[in-house]
Amino acid sequence: MTLFRDLIASPQQPAADIVAVKFFTAPVKASYARHGALSEQAQTQYHRALQAKHPDLVNIIQGFHVFEPTTMPAFQAGIPPNKENGHRVWLIEEKQTDVNMALHIYRDAVRGNLQQQIICTNDSDLEPALKLVRADAPDMEIGLVMPLRPPQASGQAVSNKRLTELAHWTRKHILDSELEKAQLPDTVPTKKKPALKPAHWQ
Repeated sequence: MTLFRDLIASPQQPAADIVAVKFFTAPVKASYARHGALSEQAQTQYHRALQAKHPDLVNIIQGFHVFEPTTMPAFQAGIPPNKENGHRVWLIEEKQTDVNMALHIYRDAVRGNLQQQIICTNDSDLEPALKLVRADAPDMEIGLVMPLRPPQASGQAVSNKRLTELAHWTRKHILDSELEKAQLPDTVPTKKKPALKPAHWQ
């Protein structure tokens, strides 16, 4: 909330009034997370803290993960993928997050209650939704924030040109210093138990 309201939206357009923040995600599963059950607990604490800190603005919209065994070509340096050299692996996919985001972007645009949407993504799956918004809600201004490190960072991913061409303005990176300034307190009061910053996030 602080990141987009105070450090991104306000400098870009000081007169902008943030009326909603939608966070599209999916529940962490302990069976594949780096910290196991602690990762699940950390995500729960984070979501509780966000909703307690900004109850009238933050809306967390969740998809889900599916796990399926499948066969994938084994990687060999300098050799193209070969389906004959397949290995059995677990395929982990996040479901509904992209489609939820696309549908909300379009619905919020055509309802006509907003003047601007600021979208944080570098995912080309959102291109059709942005195209439809430009066609069906031409007065809607689209701001695009790429969740990337600055261009000079080593190994940095490239901003998606297909998306930037559809936006009215673009911010192609988020600074570490901005993320530090936007951190929630270590303890956030809620209507029940306080939400605590996980130890492995310190």
